[in-house]
Amino acid sequence: MKKTRFGFIIISIILICSTAVNLTGCEAVTKAENLMKGIKPNEINRTEEITDKNAAVTDFAVRLFQKSEVSGENTLISPLSVLCALAMTANGAENRTLQQMENVLGMKTEDLNLYLLSFIKNLPQDEKNKLSLANSIWFTDNESFTVNKDFLQTNADYFGADIYKAPFNRQTCKDINNWVKQKTDKMIPEILDEIPEDAVMYLVNALAFEAEWSKIYEKHNVRDGEFTKEDGEKQKTDFMYGTETTYLESENTVGFIKYYNGRKYAFAALLPHEGISISDYIASLSGEELNNMLKNAQNTTVYTSIPKFETEYNIEMSEILKGMGMPLAFDGKNAEFQGLGTYADGRIYIGRVLHKTFISVGEKGTKAGAATVVEMLNESAAYEAEEPKRVYLDRPFVYMLIDCENNIPFFMGTMMKNP
Repeated sequence: MKKTRFGFIIISIILICSTAVNLTGCEAVTKAENLMKGIKPNEINRTEEITDKNAAVTDFAVRLFQKSEVSGENTLISPLSVLCALAMTANGAENRTLQQMENVLGMKTEDLNLYLLSFIKNLPQDEKNKLSLANSIWFTDNESFTVNKDFLQTNADYFGADIYKAPFNRQTCKDINNWVKQKTDKMIPEILDEIPEDAVMYLVNALAFEAEWSKIYEKHNVRDGEFTKEDGEKQKTDFMYGTETTYLESENTVGFIKYYNGRKYAFAALLPHEGISISDYIASLSGEELNNMLKNAQNTTVYTSIPKFETEYNIEMSEILKGMGMPLAFDGKNAEFQGLGTYADGRIYIGRVLHKTFISVGEKGTKAGAATVVEMLNESAAYEAEEPKRVYLDRPFVYMLIDCENNIPFFMGTMMKNP
């Protein structure tokens, strides 16, 4: 029987580490031929000014986070990773399918391409802070499938995507897993267990973050304590105590920002007021509120505590994205991805959106920069006369990793229980 619907799958992967790792020296990862070897993507003039789009990106992050949150469970997503994978896909969408995707993503595809190119190219990188993204597109060598070369070129130009043509057999499954393994320094060794018979393309984004605290926690800063879950159960937990200088506050929450070395990236925590559940708080949050909270952070002394924790998370996002307003992309009868390619007597649509994350939050980085510590102390010196704020994360809270220049969260999670 002839099949009439063929799916492609987006895999969005993020690795979050609290200490620097070496991403070089990995073994050869794939037997598939990279079609971009020896081909230089077209040079695109990026824009230095992207602030007018930051609010839209934050709004997408909050909406995706709201739909992804699981009541009572630790949640962990990377809106930036998902945004990159879906933006690559949108370059192959047309008509109503494209319109729905653009409505969900928050801007026109050409604007999003340029925004992400400029954002990624302008990211600060140094030995102690690095946010790196890698993209690849894998498509079947089945003669019934014809890929649109303009689609591949656009994603190579804007996303630096590696392009692979492969037989979509067990070896290709291993190749994709090995590519992921390399880009995440072996921390995520596998994401695919098999390739479905009707798959024709995979779009993959891997995001890795490596950073040191600007002020590492010394041994005397770490003490035993109790984390109280929403149901009242108490869990023994190691807490890291410190003093920060950036305080967050809104109608329903208080929080703080703890910077990584160089103050280009930061960990932000939000603790809803007593009596407000995490689910209710997240449901009430808006992109505008979060954007304003980060932009209007107060410089003052904040006594803080963060539980040491490590979390892994897996989620399949197709139902989430349908609920956000792009059901046509997943509709095997009506999806319009002719810009991506064609399959003889068939229609291409999205089958699954797989997302896998990892984070480890601990007291140590590789080093602490003395100049940065002094800078932090100098900032707080002018506020010594004020009553210090106190935000102890000893009950469920929301946390983010943020790019401080643009004030956008590239990682969002909930800590509901000690894993």
